[in-house]
Amino acid sequence: MAQTQYKNSKKHHKHINNPFPSAPKSLPLIHSKLSFNDEKISHSRDFSIGENFNLTWAPTNGDEEKQPTTRGGYLSLSHQSELDKAIWSTVPGEAFISGAAVETEVEESRGSFAIKDGEVMFISRHQTIEKILSLYKSDLELESKGREYNAIFGDSYTDHEWNHFPIVAITGLLFCTKNVPKSRKRLSVTVQYWFLLEQKNSTQVSFSVNFGEYNYKLETRPPQKSKFYYKSSKLHLRRPRSYFSVFSMNYKEEEQVNETLNLKGFGEFNRVYVTFASETDERFYGFGEQFSCMEFKGKKVPILVQEQGIGRGDQPITFAANLVSHRSGGDWSTTYAPSPFYMTSKMRSLYLEGYNYSIFDLTKNDRVQVQVYGSHAKGRILFGSSPVDLIESYTETIGRPPPLPNWILSGAVVGMQGGTGAVRQVWDQLQDFDVPISAFWLQDWVGQRKTIIGSQLWWNWELDHMHYYGWKELVNDLTDHNIRVMAYCNPCLAPTDGKANKIRNFFEEAKAKEMLVRDEKGEHYLMSNTCFDVGMLDLTNPTVNTWFKSILQEMVDCGIRGWMADFGEGLPIDAHLYSGEDPIEAHNRYPEMWAQVNREFVEEWRLKHPEEESLVFFVRAGFRESSKWAMLFWEGDQMVSWQANDGIKSSVIGLLSSGISGIPFNHSDIGGYCGVDMPFLKYKRSEELLMRWMELNAFSVVFRTHEGNKPSSNCQFYSNKWTLSHFSRCAKLYKAWMFYRIQLVKEATKRGLPVVRHLFLHYPHDKRVQSITYQQFLVGADIMVVPVVDKGKKSVNAYFPLSSENHSWLHIWTGEVYNRQGFEAEVEAPVGYPAVFVKTGSEVGQGFLRNLKEFNIL
Repeated sequence: MAQTQYKNSKKHHKHINNPFPSAPKSLPLIHSKLSFNDEKISHSRDFSIGENFNLTWAPTNGDEEKQPTTRGGYLSLSHQSELDKAIWSTVPGEAFISGAAVETEVEESRGSFAIKDGEVMFISRHQTIEKILSLYKSDLELESKGREYNAIFGDSYTDHEWNHFPIVAITGLLFCTKNVPKSRKRLSVTVQYWFLLEQKNSTQVSFSVNFGEYNYKLETRPPQKSKFYYKSSKLHLRRPRSYFSVFSMNYKEEEQVNETLNLKGFGEFNRVYVTFASETDERFYGFGEQFSCMEFKGKKVPILVQEQGIGRGDQPITFAANLVSHRSGGDWSTTYAPSPFYMTSKMRSLYLEGYNYSIFDLTKNDRVQVQVYGSHAKGRILFGSSPVDLIESYTETIGRPPPLPNWILSGAVVGMQGGTGAVRQVWDQLQDFDVPISAFWLQDWVGQRKTIIGSQLWWNWELDHMHYYGWKELVNDLTDHNIRVMAYCNPCLAPTDGKANKIRNFFEEAKAKEMLVRDEKGEHYLMSNTCFDVGMLDLTNPTVNTWFKSILQEMVDCGIRGWMADFGEGLPIDAHLYSGEDPIEAHNRYPEMWAQVNREFVEEWRLKHPEEESLVFFVRAGFRESSKWAMLFWEGDQMVSWQANDGIKSSVIGLLSSGISGIPFNHSDIGGYCGVDMPFLKYKRSEELLMRWMELNAFSVVFRTHEGNKPSSNCQFYSNKWTLSHFSRCAKLYKAWMFYRIQLVKEATKRGLPVVRHLFLHYPHDKRVQSITYQQFLVGADIMVVPVVDKGKKSVNAYFPLSSENHSWLHIWTGEVYNRQGFEAEVEAPVGYPAVFVKTGSEVGQGFLRNLKEFNIL
């Protein structure tokens, strides 16, 4: 297996940076030819994969006189129930497996990462198919074939549980060449590969790519290119007669080979490329929580957990953020919670297993190329007749969250800071305006520290009794009104030398117990976070989990019933971990480990307190299987802005893309989070933006406010009587569909379907629906929302999709019924009256309207 090595560069220390950083360099899409053994697989043939799938091999025959190579051929995978529909196929005549040995470069700065391709050692440009085998249980039980099957199945052969037969294995060779510097010789590399297809369940086929032995030869370079062809199942070279020789290597030549490979750990492939067919009009959705795009055809999509960035291409904020901190502005692709998963408008779907960095190259109309940064690749191909089927299949494997308790679904989660006095004052105001409240979320429960950028939290996860004097009485008073208290924590710890009233110093405790991530020198890795340094918990160490659960227990013991489990996206790429695992893989896995620690504690607490409703935590960082562990997501730090890539619009796209990607419970901070208040650059939350965001989030699974990073610069829900009145109205609007929200939460835990849905999930064949981004969305299947996300707008354009059910939509404020399908109408939407529709005659619609009347807002 190829060694994993990185050339890592830190950019934390730079105060002036390139405001327009280029996209991380990666190799362009690789074009490689495919040929096959014409004596063994010269005819079309079908191969069963398990009980439910079929693989078709179809050769493409050439002219034997003009071209003695039988070139081309393609594979096509289908489900037995729809044999005429390919759910995966290769490009005729093109290689579907390639490999490369490439140097990896990493840039890192304060949670932002760029992984680049450096020097290329060699790339395969030709793939052959030697055999296509059907393997049965009896074959795998033959000990004499153990060595061969270890090559086919890789490390999984001895501990894999095989349930569905037959399995299909495809094997052949990959060919690479590299010129030897200062010589007329070149290095020829030949590698055997194994491509394995195995049924996992009735809707999924797993695929894997493994490489066998690498054979190296030195050749004298011919004056023109050699051509490979098969004859009598043996590989031949078609070449000029002169200036060519192949010979075994002596000592000096072995030194030349080592010099060519540069002894950088690149003597073997550390890139795997899987290429397969697409169609020109095929649209791609998913890839986790994405904020700029709903559809990705024509793009290269990197899958790497990191900070989403400040601005993400919106100007002038991205320019400013990049200038002061390397790449901190982000771009269209940066996200806290990516996933190597997609589904398409042609009802095709695929995801990668493992945690390697990967890139999905969708830049060509006729193909997809998945690049995996590793020495092997695994994934699954999904079958489904609709987007709903595909989500169900996908989440059945990756996991689904538990149901949220009713308490967090019953009213507003009020985000507050400032201590006991501030909370009581705002609570009085909310009572005056009859606001339904489920919880107060007090992120500064640990106390505040003064820094050059303002007030920040002490990252020492214990109650600050001075900041929140009379804490016990406050918790009891809120509990008497059926209001919970929520708090904040993250997997980092800060030195607390300057905190006079601390009881424990968790940073020093973790250091003493060897629980923090270490650097390459074996020292505790201190990472810069704005104005102070922090240490990060090494969650690959089992003792850390037990220790941190004890901290969570102390939180709950003081009356806390929920918390934001922040961060998780910033594990340094050059970290040295207790487990010794690959740092890039650990980087993508860390958010799942962080969610798992929190979830295990919640489940352990629930067993001890079955009479109480569940605790709740919510996260922002994630990867493919985070929904198995995380109870709830939020979308991180949007700008307090109307802009497209980082603001109210991006919060809608994040909600919808994550829902397609298996994250059913998600929401954003009402009003956004990130503001800027500088003489030359200002981003302040306006009253209009706050009110429109309230209307938007009244239709998400959780309705939660945040004061933002600049509370005094932002309009708040408590700023004046108009904001308080509007907040009350929107909280009641949210409360009015609680009965349906509970249904959808239960459905999500059983089927994986999101509460908030892109129209594509229910109207996948409507071409107009396929192009919708943030303009409108569904809540379940029975409520449609067309939010106002542009400054100064008093109306919206609502699109009523094509449907085989021939249903109509009723506007909740006017009662107007829209019977036509596949058309757009302008709908009035003044502040306080967002454009919301329900399916005419549906029980959900009737119940929603009845509750609106009961709350006196209809």
